Amino acid sequence: MRFLRSLIFYIWMYGLMIVFGLAGTPFLLGPRSWARGILRAYLKVVWFGMRWIMGVTFEVRGREHLTSGGALVASKHMSMWETLAFWEILPDPAIILKKSLVYMPIFGWFAVKLGNISIDRKGGGKALKGMLRDAAARGSENRQVLIFPEGTRVMPGEAPELKPGIAGLYKSMGKPCIPVALNSGVHLQTYCGLRKPGRIVVEFLEPIAPGLDKARFMQQLHQRINTATDALLAAGQPATEKET
Repeated sequence: MRFLRSLIFYIWMYGLMIVFGLAGTPFLLGPRSWARGILRAYLKVVWFGMRWIMGVTFEVRGREHLTSGGALVASKHMSMWETLAFWEILPDPAIILKKSLVYMPIFGWFAVKLGNISIDRKGGGKALKGMLRDAAARGSENRQVLIFPEGTRVMPGEAPELKPGIAGLYKSMGKPCIPVALNSGVHLQTYCGLRKPGRIVVEFLEPIAPGLDKARFMQQLHQRINTATDALLAAGQPATEKET
């Protein structure tokens, strides 16, 4: 039954991506806000299907920690779900993603228009410098630069060391870093297949102020993300904020 529900949801999600993407292509000629509007409309319909097909909903906690200015947002990463969800949850995100994704039809078109930051993981120092430059520019535009500092999706309960690039971003941007805990991997598989129905929780934590040295920053970020994530995994408690 889980396989069937997952299959139906995949058809729903990717079918809608084609419909919204093709219908929204003319909006790519307009301002960035037009493309963002198309994407958020698409996600609203995707979440409707996620609720009724798979029985999975989500809630967001800690919105008060989102600053009005630019920020570096560092999130736990368990499923493809949050890669999509942050485009709706954050006010004006610029997501750091693999360069190969921008070459995908439809998804890549919108990723470029929305001013996301692509990085070639095999590009070495040159690619890193470009990422730092672009992230600083997005931060100066009061946007939220999102990165998954563990570098890949992990299973619930795993807490690998953070990739060193996050420290470079923190230093070059000179903005607060907002840690994010979540439990999406309890309910969804890596590519959004169903594990079990329930409620995903995304929790923004107290920002880390700019100016810390690398070692202290990395220690605080790793500790905050994983302590809060472990609490979400252990709690399984009812939502305390508005459900989406």
